[in-house]
Amino acid sequence: MSENAPRELTLETRASIAAIPKSDWQRLAGVSNPFLRYEFFQALEESGCTRTETGWTPSHLVFKHEGRIVGLAPAYLKTHSMGEYVFDWSWAEAYQRYGLPYYPKLLIAIPFTPSAGPRLLLDAEVRRQLTPERLHDLLDTLTHHLGAHSWHLLFPNAEDQKLLTHDDELHRIGCQFHWHNHNYHSFDDYLAALNSRKRKSIRKERRQVAEQGITFARFHGKDISDQVLAAFYVFYQATYLKRGQRPYLNKQFFTLLREQLPEHTHVIMAIKQGEMIAGALFLSGQNALYGRYWGCLDEYNHLHFETCYYQGIELALALGLTHFDAGAQGEHKLVRGFEPVITHSWHGIQHPGFRDAIADFTREETEQVQGYFAEAETLLPFKQQTPQ
Repeated sequence: MSENAPRELTLETRASIAAIPKSDWQRLAGVSNPFLRYEFFQALEESGCTRTETGWTPSHLVFKHEGRIVGLAPAYLKTHSMGEYVFDWSWAEAYQRYGLPYYPKLLIAIPFTPSAGPRLLLDAEVRRQLTPERLHDLLDTLTHHLGAHSWHLLFPNAEDQKLLTHDDELHRIGCQFHWHNHNYHSFDDYLAALNSRKRKSIRKERRQVAEQGITFARFHGKDISDQVLAAFYVFYQATYLKRGQRPYLNKQFFTLLREQLPEHTHVIMAIKQGEMIAGALFLSGQNALYGRYWGCLDEYNHLHFETCYYQGIELALALGLTHFDAGAQGEHKLVRGFEPVITHSWHGIQHPGFRDAIADFTREETEQVQGYFAEAETLLPFKQQTPQ
């Protein structure tokens, strides 16, 4: 590829994952990250979860050079901001107050998934030669061509961040809490790293769950029966219905997930008197476990913490994984040994006046999040602030 190759790149979209050769997607995305698997996007589209009627019109990015696909990215034209976990509702409301359209917007992200990872799936040579300025120019031009008013790239990993960082950026950060395996071989090893007060608190919580007569069962891949899947979906729906919302995902999606990505899919069920009373679904990658969906019908003391966090830690240990990302929610994880992690997003706002106002907002927000992150680090319950 010549030195002028970045200028010769073209950026297009595809209206379906099926319009992209699976071999190209796998060549660029690999098969270790469940949220980048071709089958994951296929399940979202085949189940109807990501379609125009739900506000998620597939518009996957295709980078081409001399007719060859040299890069891809999962992307959607959005007509709302639900299911993103980087909140821009106030931006949309400001546009509305001035009589300007905020939607549609181009979203480069994994639907319903606030987990950091690769977003720009590029050939190594393209990644080496592409500059942040050229990438932003390509995204701005495509956004205009699509009739969108902004582009948003959410939760990129460190490699993608290098391609997004430049002087004229709109960059946001957030804070999540993740569990890391600091050479633990068992749950007791993890507890031993905590201070005495927190160790006793967690043991008390787990004991109180057991005293309610609740036990747990793990199901993996195609061993997840239709009965287990049906019960899990009832619990998953309940989480949304309690808040007066419709669930983002339907039962067909979870069925396709079990069938097409069995090596990544795990369900933990809470059982009382022979009946399933709560459940959580996890996806595993090469090194990480992702806790994504949970639900129950009735309230039980400490059941959420046990099912989603302690059982998740035990599952990560059993699978030999070093990292557990349990989702976007916050401080209740901190006191249980989940460490603060900074997340990132980049935003291409096309309206110059609003762009300047949002730039001021992101600078103030960054200072607040950095302060929150620094304080959170001092509140970790380990015997030492940095576990060994």
